Amino acid sequence: MADDAGAAGGAGAPGGPGLGGRGGFRGGFGSGVRGRGRGRGRGRGRGRGARGGKAEDKEWIPVTKLGRLVKDMKIKSLEEIYLFSLPIKAFVAIGDYNGHVGLGVKCSKEVATAIRGAIILAKLSIVPVRRGYWGNKIGKPHTVPCKVTGRCGSVLVRLIPAPRGTGIVSAPVPKKLLMMAGIDDCYTSARGCTATLGNFAKATFDAISKTYSYLTPDLWKETVFTKSPYQEFTDHLVKTHTRVSVQRTQAPAVATT
Repeated sequence: MADDAGAAGGAGAPGGPGLGGRGGFRGGFGSGVRGRGRGRGRGRGRGRGARGGKAEDKEWIPVTKLGRLVKDMKIKSLEEIYLFSLPIKAFVAIGDYNGHVGLGVKCSKEVATAIRGAIILAKLSIVPVRRGYWGNKIGKPHTVPCKVTGRCGSVLVRLIPAPRGTGIVSAPVPKKLLMMAGIDDCYTSARGCTATLGNFAKATFDAISKTYSYLTPDLWKETVFTKSPYQEFTDHLVKTHTRVSVQRTQAPAVATT
């Protein structure tokens, strides 16, 4: 049975199939009379009006110092921001939760540019993380192999091995870095002005990167130098190499009198 509104409106009525009104023709496949919503004039989502209803006004929650000053009406114009060249500094930590972590810092006038640059620098500064055991060597490595210390500015961070199941006992900033590095259990000790987030993160990253700087007895074996992949597979690279021919067109000669 056809929809009454569509049948009465015809091709030119708002509800008819001509203009694609409610229950009308939307294009593509279908009967051309009834749209989605079982012909009751309802759109997608079984609600009135737009999808999800009326959008509620959400309160802006700033995450930077500049944003807090703007919200509190301490800074009232863009000229004040540009006058003092107030930049945005972004700290980005990346890791695979399996022995690799990186930290990047970038300062820019825009948030997006700062974050984008920090991501690039974080990828370029990835370091391997050495993991070890607290007691018996049972199962997979779960903690730092030994006590390591990192420093940046006045902040000093010390990582201490912990028993399996302890978790990461630390502040939120080093906890994120340790989790991304793949360390499951660790005690931490911090001194200095840890309220400075940048120095706190850099000190933690410095401590994590030092896990391979200690030459423990299990690393006393003679180092066997192997060939690099480019040197080892030279013949294969020569066989699979294809030259890209570049056609150069000679510019026509111009006769001068």
